[in-house]
Amino acid sequence: MHCARNPIYIPPMNQTDLTKLMMDLKDKGLTVAFAESCTAGLLAAEFVKAKGSSDVLLGSLVVYQPEVKQKLLGVNKDTLSLYTAESQQVTNEMVMGLKKQLNASISVAITGLMGEGGSETTEKPVGSTFISILYDGKAEEFREVFKGNTEAIRQKQVEFTFQKIQGILDEHYSR
Repeated sequence: MHCARNPIYIPPMNQTDLTKLMMDLKDKGLTVAFAESCTAGLLAAEFVKAKGSSDVLLGSLVVYQPEVKQKLLGVNKDTLSLYTAESQQVTNEMVMGLKKQLNASISVAITGLMGEGGSETTEKPVGSTFISILYDGKAEEFREVFKGNTEAIRQKQVEFTFQKIQGILDEHYSR
């Protein structure tokens, strides 16, 4: 798992970068699916801004409430109780459920703590984000803490996720 406790700078992904990502995915015949909690559909909304997205994106499930994570993705109630909805463990179960539902080449699940209260702790402050990416039988986990208002955090989450997908393509599919 990749983990960062200090805020990191995520350069904005411009249209050229997004188009490159889409073309790389399309050229390799890969499909993508998202299970979104904290981003509330923004991953899919930003992803489809690139030409060719209809050939790559299978779908995105917005699973904001714990009950919806259970019902649509098979997240275990005990996992939610033990670790909270904003945790790597829940994100891992989300990505497995997404793979089962949509069977994309690359499945991405994201959860995070967007506001004060709830499961917030000193170890898990507001902006804590958990991402699981499942591809080619492998899973990568990421935990980051993003700073800013809700809108800024969501944008950073999206850009970070797209950069991680591009990194996976560059590392694992360029052979």
